[in-house]
Amino acid sequence: MINDELKEKVKSFKVEIPSWGFSDSGTRFKVFHIPGAARNIFERIEDAEQVQKYTKAVSAVAIHIPWDKVDDWKALKKFAEDKELKIGAVNPNLFQDEDYKFGSLTNLDDKKRSKAIDHVLECIEIMKSVNSKILSLWLPDGTDYPGQGDFAKRQELLIDSLKKIYSALEKNMTLLIEYKFFEPAFYHTDTADWGIAYALSKDLGDKAKVIIDLGHHAQGTNIEYIVSILSSRGKLGGFHFNSRKYADDDLTVGSVNLYELFLIFVELNKFFDLSSKKLALVIDQSAAMKPKVQAMIQSVEALQIAYLKSLLVDVKSLKEAQLKNDIVMAEEIIKDAFLTDVRDILKESREEMGLDPDALNAFRKSGYESTVAKKRG
Repeated sequence: MINDELKEKVKSFKVEIPSWGFSDSGTRFKVFHIPGAARNIFERIEDAEQVQKYTKAVSAVAIHIPWDKVDDWKALKKFAEDKELKIGAVNPNLFQDEDYKFGSLTNLDDKKRSKAIDHVLECIEIMKSVNSKILSLWLPDGTDYPGQGDFAKRQELLIDSLKKIYSALEKNMTLLIEYKFFEPAFYHTDTADWGIAYALSKDLGDKAKVIIDLGHHAQGTNIEYIVSILSSRGKLGGFHFNSRKYADDDLTVGSVNLYELFLIFVELNKFFDLSSKKLALVIDQSAAMKPKVQAMIQSVEALQIAYLKSLLVDVKSLKEAQLKNDIVMAEEIIKDAFLTDVRDILKESREEMGLDPDALNAFRKSGYESTVAKKRG
């Protein structure tokens, strides 16, 4: 692929950024304050506008309920649109209510389970108000000790709850089922892996798909393989991009395993044209130690670079090597693309869009951080 084609591809590549990525966050031990960190959804959208201003690579802002709850959703929608943004995926919160100590959608208590269902149904109503098409559902339910719960019974309750949620979706809406193999449950999790999420999506129907979070796997899991299997079966609905070293670290995208990120894009390209909006590509990070907007710009750029590199794979030669079982040449073809420096192509594409070629440095010099630090306290 020649440079002009690559530049057009990356100009059209877009990713959603998370509202929660602009507020103070931390570990279970401590939340550290970053001066100027956003305190509400309006300030989060203001920060998201800065990422869009310097990259032109933002498709929408994903929101989390009730963290981002407002009284007037139409006003929030207009506020985002005035900043050339829109509201993206809506994420329910089933992990911070005392009633969900023993489960939300799997709770044995009918009232508590109904409360959880009603919360997700509320999120669907919010989707209608802000014109969102994606309901992104992560379920933290599980158990900590052997014998604590009946696995099969909990799955029965889960599918029953999900069917009630699924039936409330409009025709053009999609339910993305997320999975995580542990935490906060440490013995078993009700949606622990892609297989369970896939089975649930199959049981529900075409409007249900699976979303992959890069931090939600056991060490050594071949995520690019999962991408291929779900995509080939029409059940990959999106991504939560981040980085991790140990578990669900939610580090900035591309900060740890760049080769894995690249290989994921190589597989995605086989099934999707990522320069068009076919997948819910969302950054999901919690940059506890980094300035928030800078961290988000870093992540957007890491995705753009991984995408560009993946487009350099010589697909024809790779297929020929695979047919000959030429393992060495097949690997070299992949590595050749990965080791190619595409940063100048990204810079040129930005210049053609009227942007500063060095997005991060341009933002750092803008004075925005010091301004909001004074304004927000």
